[in-house]
Amino acid sequence: MKYCAGLVALLMAASFSFAAETSTEKGWISLFDGKTLDGWKAGGNPKSFYVEDGKLVANAVGGNAHLFYVGDVLKHDFKNFTVKADVMTTPGSNSGLYIHTQYQASDWPKKGYEIQINVSHGDPKKSGGLYGIKDCLDPPAKDNEWYMQEVTVQGKRITSKINGKLIFDYTEPDDWKNPDRRLSSGTFAIQAHDPKSKVYIKNIQVKPLDD
Repeated sequence: MKYCAGLVALLMAASFSFAAETSTEKGWISLFDGKTLDGWKAGGNPKSFYVEDGKLVANAVGGNAHLFYVGDVLKHDFKNFTVKADVMTTPGSNSGLYIHTQYQASDWPKKGYEIQINVSHGDPKKSGGLYGIKDCLDPPAKDNEWYMQEVTVQGKRITSKINGKLIFDYTEPDDWKNPDRRLSSGTFAIQAHDPKSKVYIKNIQVKPLDD
């Protein structure tokens, strides 16, 4: 029995070590601890965001609001990266993930791009699309089911995937005229769209890429 117990302990330790090495090798960094909103700051009503059973909940109880990452990872200034998160929408809900943005105390973020989160809300622009630029009208996702949203930015190129399926591959043109909606660098933000929209997000991770 002592031999078996020792063998089990050894195998568990080896498994833990391998998992840790794999995580480090892949280079993924967590931005949400599943317990608190440490490293995040609300622009708008802070009651629109809270943590419930390991999930970040976005529900704009007092009007639209946005939750910005302001933590220590790369001083919350990301240029080239892959960011991913597990997302679950409830029926009729709308949200979004902003990239290359910056903190605002109120209103819709002026800087950066929005990756839409919306499966059944009335807005025809659906989950995974680059809002207003490369829209998705039929997302491979369902309400009340978790899906993985993954976004990669490399130079002037943005790609978006849902559960590994490519939603768009967009390269910002050199003559792009919008000074705010432009790839540069910045942080991430999560949108709380309206009181009837409730969206759950967890496992928010970023993998910095070389310039």
